[in-house]
Formats: sequence, structure tokens, C-alpha cells
Amino acid sequence: MLRNGLEPWHLLIVAIVIILLFGSKKLPEAARGLGKSMRILKSEAKAMKDDEGAAHSVPGDGAAN
Repeated sequence: MLRNGLEPWHLLIVAIVIILLFGSKKLPEAARGLGKSMRILKSEAKAMKDDEGAAHSVPGDGAAN
């Protein structure tokens, strides 16, 4: 019964429920907020990765006195 996971009609039902819960006027605003949050998260993750890479490439601190 649950062998195939989500089928197209399951997604249709989920979409209808979301539209009924949030209303058609709130959905674009929610989508914009979600997109902005995802962009911020992506940029922060990239910045952390870049900082980590830079920290590993810094030569030793005072080993050649």
C-alpha cells in the first residue's frame, strides 16, 4: 500500500489543503519569505565554509621565531 510513496494525486491533495489553510493571498508572501530565508541560509553556509577553508590555509603562528 505505501510501497510507492507519494503519487501525483497525493501532491494534489496536499496543495489543496495548503491553499485552504493559508489562502491564496498569503501564499505568495509566504513563498517570498521562504525564498529569502533559503538565500540567507545558503550565503551563511558558504561564508562559514570559506572561513573554515581560510583558517586551514593560514601558516603557523610564530613557529619561525
